[in-house]
Amino acid sequence: MDHDPKALQILFAAAAPPDLELLFKPMFGGIMAYATGKPLASLSNVGLALKAPPALMAEFLAAPGAVPLRYEPDDPPSKSYVVVPPAVLADRDALRGWIVRAMAALAAAPAKKAKSR
Repeated sequence: MDHDPKALQILFAAAAPPDLELLFKPMFGGIMAYATGKPLASLSNVGLALKAPPALMAEFLAAPGAVPLRYEPDDPPSKSYVVVPPAVLADRDALRGWIVRAMAALAAAPAKKAKSR
């Protein structure tokens, strides 16, 4: 199914908690959603994909219709982004729940260390 990234941006923004500071930036023909300065979601023709650490990704993938993100059919499956299934996209409360869980995991992730020269 081909998705419209701009329509997904509107859907994502409407479902996100109102106090969540979001920033959307164009990226490779799609849109990347950032929360508190960190990438949280990829919005592309493939769908809305949330960033999730391994344990949460496994939980998300257990939902019917959820799949690892692949921009092209031959691409390897993403190890950190899962495409939100259609049933969740159609349910604003369910989508908000997924966004909140992904955001909590993102906030709990340790900060990446700066590379030394």
